[in-house]
Amino acid sequence: MNARARFTHMDDGTAEDWAIIARHFPDFAAGLPERILAHLKLLEGDFGGFPVDRLTHSLQTATLAYRAGEDEEYVVCALLHDIGDTLGSYNHADIGAAMLKPFVSAENHWMIEHHGIFQGYYFFHHLGMDRFLREQFKQHPQYLRTIEFCARYDAAAFDPAGETLPLAFFEPMLHRVFARPRQSLYLAAC
Repeated sequence: MNARARFTHMDDGTAEDWAIIARHFPDFAAGLPERILAHLKLLEGDFGGFPVDRLTHSLQTATLAYRAGEDEEYVVCALLHDIGDTLGSYNHADIGAAMLKPFVSAENHWMIEHHGIFQGYYFFHHLGMDRFLREQFKQHPQYLRTIEFCARYDAAAFDPAGETLPLAFFEPMLHRVFARPRQSLYLAAC
């Protein structure tokens, strides 16, 4: 597949150009789980002052969720909840949620998208912030679910001696969850 579109401005693209691009897309999309895994590995060795590095925290969060019997999609959300730390230092939850959105339920997406505010309950007051910011969502159907995610899995996953299943354990789950999007603007073209 060496053919490439010829346009230099999208306005000049032809059906033939877009057919070429569309033929390339399935292989590119199939590589998404591997790109996610590679990006997740960037968290290794990055402690940021925490007791464990960011990869270990992510693995422990997923391990806790898995051991508690959460479903595979939830476990993958737990694994990826902080993947945005590297590129979204000021909005990490938004980054993880954006990646997950096409592939997970609305409930799991909302939980990951808002976990940054909900986890603030544990430390915002130490930084001069309002630890009760999460209360603005008290009437939301996912309010208690997100509190539980933070309490049982996210906030509890900083133990250097805690059980931490290896990334390889979660790879098949990640591949299954990211096998095909549930919703996407591009589904019609897939």
